[in-house]
Amino acid sequence: MRKRTKPAEGGEAGEGSNPAASLTRGLEILRAFTADDGTLGNQDLLERTGLPKATVSRLTATLVNLGYLTYDETLGRYSIGPATVSLGYSALSSNPVIYMARPLMQELADKTGAAVALGTRDGLEMVYLANCRSMSPVTLRLNIGSKVPICRTAMGLAYLAEMKPPIRASVLEQVSAVEKDRAALAALVDKSVRDYERDGFVSVFGTWHSYINAVGVAFRPTDGSPLVALTCGGIVDLLPQELCRDVVGPELVRLTQRLRARLAGEPDTAPLPPATSDWTTSAE
Repeated sequence: MRKRTKPAEGGEAGEGSNPAASLTRGLEILRAFTADDGTLGNQDLLERTGLPKATVSRLTATLVNLGYLTYDETLGRYSIGPATVSLGYSALSSNPVIYMARPLMQELADKTGAAVALGTRDGLEMVYLANCRSMSPVTLRLNIGSKVPICRTAMGLAYLAEMKPPIRASVLEQVSAVEKDRAALAALVDKSVRDYERDGFVSVFGTWHSYINAVGVAFRPTDGSPLVALTCGGIVDLLPQELCRDVVGPELVRLTQRLRARLAGEPDTAPLPPATSDWTTSAE
């Protein structure tokens, strides 16, 4: 959470003649909302954006008038408005990668009893763009719009491993500025890059939450769309380490091969992973 910063002298006056600055700050206010937030008050927005009080008041009024925010006069709090929801829905529904990936993701979620998600980078976090769960009562309950750390999750580490080294180094430099244990972070990223180069996937065990294991792969669409990553994760009892390495990892790699073929209009020729009589028995 960023601290409030004082505006530059004359900043308010200068902003009025700079539409780009107003747009940028308006987007900062919208980005202050996360998937876990029902509503935010003025103080929440001030703390999360670091913008001056007068700027927040002026921009929230504009965003409410345009339908991007909704204001509850009784509570004195804001929530995401229908225009923002419509914009996000349009972006997701028109994305061919998400459209083609969802049935494959649901198939894997049903097979594993775990959660399968697709996401991309948002600053120093990964944001969920699609999420599929099984009927299992113990599956992870993250949803579209949820954000997870880029350097402690299988999704984020796979994404980093697929990035070009100079860009990855720039992101890691930003992470290091806010991370306490930099040495452990560097070791985890280095190991993930090596594993990804060797196996085509990244496995993480308890690096985000001690009770969660997960596998991640990256997917770079051939049409020039942004890099995304997919992950399959669950509690350690559901996805023990051996199962992650021997079965879930290869399954995720095969998923990306099938996804690439579907996007290209080609037949599904991805090789099947080694057969097991029962999914759960492979972990024994």
